[in-house]
Amino acid sequence: MKHLFKFFLNFFPRPFLIRLSYTISPFLAFFLKGTNYTDPIDGKSFKTFLPYGYGQQRNNVLSPSTLSLERHRLLWLYLKNDTNFFTDNYKVLHFAPEQAFYKRFRNMKNLDYVTTDLNSPLADVKADICNLPFKDNDFDVILCNHVLEHIPDDTKAMQELYRVLKPGGFGIFQIPQDLKREHTFEDNTITDKKERAKIFGQYDHVRIYGRDYFNKLRNVGFKVKEVDYTANISEELINKYCLAKGEIIPVVFKT
Repeated sequence: MKHLFKFFLNFFPRPFLIRLSYTISPFLAFFLKGTNYTDPIDGKSFKTFLPYGYGQQRNNVLSPSTLSLERHRLLWLYLKNDTNFFTDNYKVLHFAPEQAFYKRFRNMKNLDYVTTDLNSPLADVKADICNLPFKDNDFDVILCNHVLEHIPDDTKAMQELYRVLKPGGFGIFQIPQDLKREHTFEDNTITDKKERAKIFGQYDHVRIYGRDYFNKLRNVGFKVKEVDYTANISEELINKYCLAKGEIIPVVFKT
């Protein structure tokens, strides 16, 4: 199954995979029902989660029901338990909306929910993150997760995110990050897809972020909290929810 998933991820374009996922996920969820692991997003339990990864595959990480990964389940727990996202009235901008969240957030009565992306079939507004068609100070909350590592000019993208966020608003900008690295690594001379997947973790990533990512956000103007949310969760639940222990949630604020 690992090889099959890897083939699909690397061979088919992401918009096709998004559409396909809505067809196959109910069957996967049915056949993998069990009690070993639980997806906190929908509360369903399974005997195992699925493997995932464009380059090196990670075992037991993809929920069969919501198609969430470790980062999605961690974000859900943070939003649910440590913010007013599910209760207060917010205008939300969500980049490249994930299947795990899209319908749930769309159906929340307290949210004025706008999605955007250049290619995603789930996007309301087709837009370049470096040139957004929104007015200044427009959104209370911005979710931009695992997007910036795809953007050649990520500083310009961050500046646009800062521009459209309201003063007093917050954002969550998760990225794949190697916390052992002090500095972010980029090399545009590596053009082979397999080599890029091997080095950057995915063929369409343009960098590996290091610990300097947080200061890059601060230099744009954001106040940044580096939230190690798994430190607040028991080992039992980390294993039950299949979370990545020590993953940092970058929470940003505009004052």
